[in-house]
Amino acid sequence: MLKGKKIVLGITGSIAAYKACLIIRALIKQGAEVQVVITPSGKEFITPITLSALTHKPVVSEFFSQRDGTWNSHVDLGLWADAMLIAPATASTIGKMAHGIADNMLITTYLSMKAPVFIAPAMDLDMYAHPSTQQNLKTLQAYGNHIIEPQSGFLASGLEGKGRMEEPERIVEFLDHALSPSANDLSGKRILITAGPTYEKIDPVRFIGNYSSGKMGFALAAECARRGAEVTLVAGPVSLPTPAGVSRIDVESCQEMYEASTQAFPRMDAAILCAAVADFRPETAAEQKIKREKDDLVLRLQPTHDIAQQLGQLKTDRQVLVGFALETNDEELNAKKKLAKKNLDFIVLNSTRNKGTTFRSDDNQISIISATGQKDFPKKPKTEVARDIVDHLAAII
Repeated sequence: MLKGKKIVLGITGSIAAYKACLIIRALIKQGAEVQVVITPSGKEFITPITLSALTHKPVVSEFFSQRDGTWNSHVDLGLWADAMLIAPATASTIGKMAHGIADNMLITTYLSMKAPVFIAPAMDLDMYAHPSTQQNLKTLQAYGNHIIEPQSGFLASGLEGKGRMEEPERIVEFLDHALSPSANDLSGKRILITAGPTYEKIDPVRFIGNYSSGKMGFALAAECARRGAEVTLVAGPVSLPTPAGVSRIDVESCQEMYEASTQAFPRMDAAILCAAVADFRPETAAEQKIKREKDDLVLRLQPTHDIAQQLGQLKTDRQVLVGFALETNDEELNAKKKLAKKNLDFIVLNSTRNKGTTFRSDDNQISIISATGQKDFPKKPKTEVARDIVDHLAAII
């Protein structure tokens, strides 16, 4: 998506400046052309020679590059670029941008920029949480800039984390999606996504569960949010960070996921049920740890709620419902049965027989099956699989 794009990368005086090299490499790998503009303090953390070697372009830092009248035009850069990314962006630079203090080449370039601007803050928590910094970020957002918040960012419980700059690969992924033609095709849509496993307690220290990492569901949530949707993510017990712009509800058991999903679904335009929900739970859970006192242990299991079937019954004509089918055999037959039985609009099929996919993997290999046909996809990273699934959803929502 970034092939042929012209990116101005602004680098400021932060210890995270070294990560700019990784951003440049990722952008160029995707086919982008990168021009670095660095503040004087930024050069204290990383040398222009290093940056120039990566971009194959002279690094712009001062207004006048030589004493012969040659000067760098911030206006030309503003017209040349398809996007400007400032990463890392210090509290000082963010403040100058918000108030138009054009005392260096980076700020003047920003003020002349005709293309979208993306800002990745980098500072300690106290500076990030300070009311002046937060007000400056809100001001920049009001001006139409895109803030790529630090990984923890704002959570439902408040401001958490260390304020460090988001990881380079996620910054580039953010740009990729924001600059793609489908960047806002889900704007105004509300989407519910379930992700991860559920744990059904046997006793206080044991449970029935599965190997789901939640990576597929979280990739779907990130993709929907980046395409403009208002996303509610009901997440089982996983340790993944919340994608930017996503509202997260943490649950543990099927009962908790069922309650959260059925409560949220009526106000949604679509739901993607990606969670690997336990089909059975112990009939009773012991209040204390079960000791090894006998040679065997018998557990009586009872079915859990069928969340997909319940939402299928609640679904109205204006809503779209997407299910997942993880199969070990007779994959297509089982998926088509589930599609019809649970009133799904389409179902995403994957199989444990495809090595290096599904549980705990960064890759997946899927088929999308609906009443009108089937489309098979090759093995891909889950971030790209999420894009394929959301492309299909966006076409019918």
